[in-house]
Amino acid sequence: MLRRHLVLALAGLAAAASTPAAAQTYPVRPVRIIVPFATGGPADNYARFLAQRLAEPLGQPFVVENRPGAGAVIGTDAVAKAPADGYTLLLMSNAHTVNETLVANKPYQLTRDFVGVAPINYSDLVLVAHPSLKAGGIRELVADAKARPGKLNYASSGTGTPYHMAGELFKSMSGTFLVHIPYKGSSGARTDLLGGQVDMMFDAVTTMVEQVKAGKVKALATTGKQRSEVLPDVPTVHESGVPEYEATIWLGLLAPKGTPRAVVERLNEAVGRIARDPQVRQQWGRQGATPLVMDAAAFDRYIQDDIAKWARVIRAANIKAD
Repeated sequence: MLRRHLVLALAGLAAAASTPAAAQTYPVRPVRIIVPFATGGPADNYARFLAQRLAEPLGQPFVVENRPGAGAVIGTDAVAKAPADGYTLLLMSNAHTVNETLVANKPYQLTRDFVGVAPINYSDLVLVAHPSLKAGGIRELVADAKARPGKLNYASSGTGTPYHMAGELFKSMSGTFLVHIPYKGSSGARTDLLGGQVDMMFDAVTTMVEQVKAGKVKALATTGKQRSEVLPDVPTVHESGVPEYEATIWLGLLAPKGTPRAVVERLNEAVGRIARDPQVRQQWGRQGATPLVMDAAAFDRYIQDDIAKWARVIRAANIKAD
């Protein structure tokens, strides 16, 4: 009888650990946010922005730790193997959802080893072309590309990057054949675009806005569903003859699978409150980023849908990791 009561008591304690009341005590020590990308990039910057603003409402420091390497695999695997207690989180991007299909031998799987905590924001890209390209917009580009299949090209910062995948999605949805020219990083691709060695490239809106204003490149379209606040006069691909096209860079937080649901929900609420702040929305808007707000369950579905989206593109184009 004593043993039975002990088992029941332990079961009750386990259940209590996942209740909203238990989550009110979380966190009781510092929380790490692992960023599997280099210091100083957009993912790192937004992680640090978030960490500063989570500390006060949750009452504990949030510490950003960069663990880049192997295409984000090293840092991501460290979080997958961390205790599922809410004290180690992963700053992820849609590079992760691409890698689910592109990188076959990863030691983790997103849907098996992680749970979605909260999205953070998304940033549009812009398709820019050298001024010598005749096409002034997407409809003209599609017509030219179909008339001269394989004669036009686009640069990217490397195979599997968001800039490459934006191009492959465009090819698939527009029915065109553009030659992909991968570089080892964005700087070389931009230099050759400005010099006219390549025809066009997808790039971050904020990176290219000054080049567009100076007339060094021409903006054909942005890649979100809505027009960019940074380039409001430039139409989207979606409204320019390729319906439903969307290719952004988005960020979010993940936790190891098994993290108590109440802890996940508390974090989700805190991140959502930051993203809904009017001053934050304004600040991010100037940086070309738009807040993403959804509950944890919806974010899990969002991740699954994004994995499926890029899997179709990768398989149709037979893209292989370098």
